Amino acid sequence: MAKPAGKIAPGASTAVTHCEQPLSERMRTFLRLEFLYQQLLYNGEPEADWATRATVSTLLEIGAILSRGDVRSDVHKELDHQLGVLERYQSRPGVDRGRLETLIHNLAASRDEVTKAGTSFLQPLKDCEFLNAIKHRSAIPGGTCEFDLPEYSHWLRQAFARRQQDLEKWIGPIRPVCDAVSELLWLIRESAEPKDKTAINGMYQHTMQKGNDCRLLRVSLTGDSALFPEISGSQHRFTVRFLEWSTIDSRAVQTGHDVPFQLSIC
Repeated sequence: MAKPAGKIAPGASTAVTHCEQPLSERMRTFLRLEFLYQQLLYNGEPEADWATRATVSTLLEIGAILSRGDVRSDVHKELDHQLGVLERYQSRPGVDRGRLETLIHNLAASRDEVTKAGTSFLQPLKDCEFLNAIKHRSAIPGGTCEFDLPEYSHWLRQAFARRQQDLEKWIGPIRPVCDAVSELLWLIRESAEPKDKTAINGMYQHTMQKGNDCRLLRVSLTGDSALFPEISGSQHRFTVRFLEWSTIDSRAVQTGHDVPFQLSIC
């Protein structure tokens, strides 16, 4: 049996692991975009052609998400909503006005960039025959190897500076939306104060108050915990089960310990 997770003390130096669960379709899309955008930026730094391959693959995944529905419109609406929330704080006493003005300025700038991108911001990617060929062959396992796409392999052998130049041209159209999503998620996470909770025998259940506009749950554990949470539910109620993991050959099971953790309802 794994040891119970230790309480997360304020100011403790122990690393903390955050696990999140979206409670709306908009948050699911935003979290997926953030996840892919972080991969794209990370793989865009190394010079290896394998890293460039990973960057292009992730770029195509981001394009697929942004092509479904009107994600740009959702981002714009969320920026307007968050700006409205922040502007209402301007008249409240005890507010750090300098920090508040910085947040409002940053969100307004992001909104302007998203607006400037326009509804056809993905068109340069859709019109790129080079990317379309890679996208078409990517549906086949191993379909982007050299004998399938010799032009792609030749491009990957070009100088890193040349590849970066092309990548920046492709990433440029999606950057305003992806940057705005990253900023919005940071603000949503910071909007909630973590509360100390205890999962009795590894399970915690919570019913939302009426009118609670919750869209994202964050469960925080000490980084050295041998447990991980499984979160299920909706905007009305949710359950957190803490599971013990041993190896990839055995299924994780719910712990029998009481588990102290921190919960943020964002």
